[in-house]
Amino acid sequence: MDSEASGDVIVVGGGVMGMATALVLARSGRRVRVWSREPAERTTSAVAGALWWPYRIDPVERVGPWSLQSLRRYAEWARRPEETGVRMVEGVHAGTRLAGLGEWAGEVAGLRDTAEGLAARLPLIDMPVHLAWLRGELAAAGVEVELREVRSLDEAVRVAPVVVNCSGLGARELVPDAAVRPVRGQLVIVENPGVRTWYTAADEASDATTYFFPQPGGRLLLGGTAEVDAWSLEPDPGVAEAIVKRCAAVRPEIAGARVVGHRVGLRPARPGVRVEREVVGGGRVLVHNYGHGGAGVTVAWGCAEEAAGLVVGPAGPR
Repeated sequence: MDSEASGDVIVVGGGVMGMATALVLARSGRRVRVWSREPAERTTSAVAGALWWPYRIDPVERVGPWSLQSLRRYAEWARRPEETGVRMVEGVHAGTRLAGLGEWAGEVAGLRDTAEGLAARLPLIDMPVHLAWLRGELAAAGVEVELREVRSLDEAVRVAPVVVNCSGLGARELVPDAAVRPVRGQLVIVENPGVRTWYTAADEASDATTYFFPQPGGRLLLGGTAEVDAWSLEPDPGVAEAIVKRCAAVRPEIAGARVVGHRVGLRPARPGVRVEREVVGGGRVLVHNYGHGGAGVTVAWGCAEEAAGLVVGPAGPR
């Protein structure tokens, strides 16, 4: 192995998926470092509204177990919300019914049908706080995070015997994998006029969604959009206005809330999440963990555990 390598695993990608995978590997005894193009606070993960829920992600039969693994961790971390950024918050998925969900729903405590929709108490994550906490956990585990522009996975394969690809949308060029496509999400941040519960209403036939998530510091996140193959990271004023209008139709007090910011992120969508191990030149191992769309936070720890297992496990498509 090239003397440049300081660990036996390089994780490419410093968003929540890369950080989770690196932490699982480090805690299993591996020497790990992360190569990330941007600091965590500038990744797509930092933009996420971050309500735990397996939304628009496949394959369904694997998403359930991944999601439940993550849920158990978040429930534990919610006992220390100021530190971890994770809280358990009540809310409603309008138009959703328990009968329409997969087997995984039977293991989520408190899900119940109401006149408005599916009520639940779920993890809601303040991503800036959570990402900062994860950085601290990585540092405590001895994981170095290096800001580095990676133009080919071969760069990492040349200097480490094991590489884990958590590059998100970057996998479109790095693998390359044309099945990875951006799904643009735009949010509006307003001063919270007193909303204490979250709300979502999804329209599978439209790129417009309606949701609001209360966050600490008197903020309320309003959303959103799901625009496939849209690459712009600039907030669209017309879209922002429409988002506020949709949310205010549910909670009228939102109409007068002062706008304090905007967020735009590109979700790394794929027809199915790719968690797969392959052996490349010289017997080195390349594990892929990407294509999580807008549910990266929801499945992060289940996928991280599986990817970490594939570092030493058998090869084969997933």
